[in-house]
Amino acid sequence: MPRSGLRRRRLSLTSLIDVIFLLLLFFMLSSTFTRYGDLPFLAATGGAGAAETATPVFLRVQPDSILLNVAEVTLADLPAALTAQDAALVLIAPSDGVSAQRLVDVLVIAQTVPGVSLRLIGG
Repeated sequence: MPRSGLRRRRLSLTSLIDVIFLLLLFFMLSSTFTRYGDLPFLAATGGAGAAETATPVFLRVQPDSILLNVAEVTLADLPAALTAQDAALVLIAPSDGVSAQRLVDVLVIAQTVPGVSLRLIGG
């Protein structure tokens, strides 16, 4: 079989690499590296025993409910319930299966109560 006169040229990747580099540079320079919001809570530390003067309130976050000590509360009623408990220290324990968004929703609502310190503990 005779070979045709067409020869395949090797594909040059130089221009593709240049385009990818320019896109990477563009997105790095156009993005912002600021934090949009912070949730003021502390992770509970074990061992270092600083005595707390306030009686802690236990908040259990479950996938379908929220338990404040042993009473079930809704997300909308959480600030009023924390105010009624006169809570200064709230220990928040997420259950297994709680999504990160649900936990953040509870933390955002709980931080609106003035004078409350939030601590996240393992469930």
